[in-house]
Amino acid sequence: MYDFVYRRPTQVSEASRILAGDPDAKALAGGMTLLPSLKQRLMRVTTLVDLGGIAGLREITATPGVLKIGALTPHDEVARSSIVRAAIPGLATLAGLIGDAQVRNRGTIGGSVANNDPAADYPSAVLALDATIITSKRSIRAADFFLGLFATALDADELIVGFEFPLPRASAYAKLPNPASRYATVGVFVARFANHCSVGVTGAAGGVFRWTEAEDRLGSYFDPQSVAGMALERDDLNADIHASAEYRAHVAGTMLKRAVASAAAGAI
Repeated sequence: MYDFVYRRPTQVSEASRILAGDPDAKALAGGMTLLPSLKQRLMRVTTLVDLGGIAGLREITATPGVLKIGALTPHDEVARSSIVRAAIPGLATLAGLIGDAQVRNRGTIGGSVANNDPAADYPSAVLALDATIITSKRSIRAADFFLGLFATALDADELIVGFEFPLPRASAYAKLPNPASRYATVGVFVARFANHCSVGVTGAAGGVFRWTEAEDRLGSYFDPQSVAGMALERDDLNADIHASAEYRAHVAGTMLKRAVASAAAGAI
């Protein structure tokens, strides 16, 4: 690990000022990606801005039609929250499938979404649920937030402070995890709303995306049989030592059918 200056601000505005004044500064949330990168000297920062001292970013509340989650809320709290389980059960399931117990207790929803790893779980839910990402500067719709491999619409001095999720009628998440990292080889999040269905896919390609063909079928008939036999087009899918593009294309269909079955069983 290289030397750096450690700062622990108590206000979002203070953290933003530090980041704006130092182009090589990095914000620290749970640190599940950043800290290993620093330890292995894969990344070098001049200032580490620990967000853990900022109050009010670790809350879960629900109002009519909207679930709100603070950016520093750990995965385990999302998974165990009775509010989340009642409002968006698929999101609670997703959080409970992230990593291992240590990762779930230290990693945060804001850190995961800001990092935008192409195999991370949360982006599929954020995109499928058409969530709003609340930052230190503005509100960003999920459709405008994810820009590709580890890329987002965030400015260098902009911090995620929370999320607002519209409440679907039903939701579910299914994934094939990498046996070592527990990242998604392919993960599929399904959300059913009053007038449409949304499907977010992670792990399969260079970034999270909506599966529009599956959404069209589910919009006509929300049942696992309506998507039976579906597979992704494999031309632009990831291929690596863990899975070929053809395998990911097939697994996506399997995860889609499982997620739809779970969502249909728990529909309200």
